[in-house]
Amino acid sequence: MAIRARSARLPPEVNRALYIRNLPFNISSEELYEIFGKYGPVRQIRLGSTKETRGTAYVVYEDIYDAKNACDHLSGFNVQNRYLIVLYYNPARQNKKLSTKEKEEELRKMQEKYNVDGEQHPNKPQQKEND
Repeated sequence: MAIRARSARLPPEVNRALYIRNLPFNISSEELYEIFGKYGPVRQIRLGSTKETRGTAYVVYEDIYDAKNACDHLSGFNVQNRYLIVLYYNPARQNKKLSTKEKEEELRKMQEKYNVDGEQHPNKPQQKEND
């Protein structure tokens, strides 16, 4: 039966790289190897270390079927009272985040140029002129 599962066609979003969110900030890469290594040989683990990337990691497997198995079994897995969010790495989603930052910067520049604070203000009732 395992042979049949290996020859099954995988959805297009499945790949060898997993993106993990909601990790405890104090987890080590050794602990991640221990958790994710149960599902197959791990090629690489990158643990987020900056303010923006803390609590996230990338796990790359040698085999795509091992990555699928890990994603299926570890999504929602409890680690130090936190439930893991395990997703397939999607470069388009990552690039979208970058373009959002670029758009925010462009918007900030436009706000400065036109002297607008970017906040919504309640409409002031307009006074009607008497004819």
